[in-house]
Amino acid sequence: MRKASTAAVSAAAIAWFLMVMPPAFADIKIGIIASGSGPVASLGRPQMESIPFLPSEIAGQKVSYIALDDESDATKSAQNARKLIFEEKVDVLIGSSGTPSSLPLIDIAAEAKIPLLTLAGSDVMIEPMDDKRRWVFKVVPKDSLMAGAIANYIARKGVKRLGYIGFSDGYGEGYYNQLAKLAPGLGIELTTHEVFARSDASVTGQVLKILATKPDAVFVAAAGSPGVVPQRALRSRGFTGPIFQTHGIAGQDFLTLGGKDVEGATFAGEAFIVADDLVPSSPFRAATDDFISRWKDKFGKAPPIFAAHVIDSVALVQRAALPAIKSGQPGTAEFRAALRDEIEKVRDLFLNNGLSNMSPTDHNGYDGRSAFIISVREGRYRLEEAGR
Repeated sequence: MRKASTAAVSAAAIAWFLMVMPPAFADIKIGIIASGSGPVASLGRPQMESIPFLPSEIAGQKVSYIALDDESDATKSAQNARKLIFEEKVDVLIGSSGTPSSLPLIDIAAEAKIPLLTLAGSDVMIEPMDDKRRWVFKVVPKDSLMAGAIANYIARKGVKRLGYIGFSDGYGEGYYNQLAKLAPGLGIELTTHEVFARSDASVTGQVLKILATKPDAVFVAAAGSPGVVPQRALRSRGFTGPIFQTHGIAGQDFLTLGGKDVEGATFAGEAFIVADDLVPSSPFRAATDDFISRWKDKFGKAPPIFAAHVIDSVALVQRAALPAIKSGQPGTAEFRAALRDEIEKVRDLFLNNGLSNMSPTDHNGYDGRSAFIISVREGRYRLEEAGR
C-alpha cells in the first residue's frame, strides 16, 4: 500500500513538473548568404566575419547560424537560399551582400513564406510593397533616403551641373533614378548617365565623356572598393571638383585602395561610420559602441558598416522572436509567419544603421535622422553634418 502511494505521489510530482516546466523548443535557425568571394567580397567578407559576434541565444532559445558564400553570383545565391530553406529548414534568411545576388531571393522567400532580411542597398528589394515584398525587410537605409540627403547637401554647396557614373545594375540605376527625380527641384542638371560593371578595371571612356560636359561635381554610385575606379580616373584626368559617392563605399578597403585619390569623397551614410565623432550621449553611438569594441578586440581595427548589416538583421529578429514564439515553435510555419509580423511592428530600435521604425508600408524604417553627411579626410571617414 505504501509503495503504491509513493508511486502515485511520484507520478503526480512528475506530471506537475512537466506542466510548469517551459516547453522545450527547437533551436532558432538563421540562414545567412553573403558574397565572401567575387567582385562583392569587400562587402561580403566582413559580413561573414561578423557571425561569431552574433548572439548564441534569442528569446531564451539556442540559435544555429548556417552561412553560405554565393561568390557574388545571383544563380549561386538562389541555390544557397533553396538549400537553407528547404534542406536546412531555417526560420529566417539573411542576405545577400549585393542587389543583383539578392533580387532572386524575393521570390524564393515569398514562395517559402519565410522572412528575408536583405543586406542589399537598392530600394527595389522592398518597393513597391506587394505580396512578395511583404516578406522582405532591409536594414541598409533606402537609396531614396540617402540620395535625398546627399542631393540636398550637393545643392547647398552650390553645384549646378552634376556628372554621373554608376554601377550598371540595380544599385547604380536605383541611385540614378533617385537623383534624376530630385535634381530638377534642387536646380541641378545631371549632365551624364555613364555606367560601368563592378568588375571593370578601367572607366577611362566614361570619364572622358563626363569631363566633356564640364560638370561642377561628379556623383559616383558604387559600393565597396570598385568605387575607387571612377574617382581615381577623374583625378588622374585633372578633375579637381567635388566627388560625391554613396554609403556603399564605407569600408577600409575603399580607403586603403584609394589612398590620396579618394580624399574629399563625400556621401550620406550611417552614424556607425563616424561613431567616434558623435558625442558620448548620442543614442546612435550607444547602439554601436559594444559591437565596435568587440570587433576591435579581435581584429585590431574598427569594423566596416557591412559587418554591422548582419548584426542589425539579427537584432531585428531578436526583438521580434519573443512575441513570435508564442504563436509557434521555431521550425514551424506559424513561427516564421509570426516572426514576419513582429519584425513589421518593431519601433524605436536604435541599430548600427539608424533608428528603426518599421510599418506595414515601410520595411526599412529610417528617416532623415539616420542620414549623416560624411567625407574622407586624412584617410578616415569624418562627420560633416548630423542627420536631420
